[in-house]
Amino acid sequence: QVQLVESGGGLVQAGGSLRLSCAASGSTFSIPVMGWYRQAPGKQRELVATISSGGDTNYADSVKGRFTISRDNAKNTVYLQMNSLKPEDTAVYYCHVLIVDRAAYDYWGQGTQVTVSS
Repeated sequence: QVQLVESGGGLVQAGGSLRLSCAASGSTFSIPVMGWYRQAPGKQRELVATISSGGDTNYADSVKGRFTISRDNAKNTVYLQMNSLKPEDTAVYYCHVLIVDRAAYDYWGQGTQVTVSS
């Protein structure tokens, strides 16, 4: 069984920063992709950023230059450094991992609230 534990969300003023963390535990044979998604009220869940085990990254256009995704493979942990936060970044942020152990499985974190005030 795999569990994802998120932390780091909170309330911050526009222009501020937050760092989200998500640690995967349990049967984590291989995690080729880790990422972050977010969902604002009344909107679809959207991709924020992903990172491969080799360090290749992908970002939504709306966060490029402001957010940085990274991972510690030894700790099975993914991070999202969020700088220059804007009110439109307000959402519940979910971490996601792809686990491969003879087959591929998707796992989602519980979500952490990020609120950016103007």
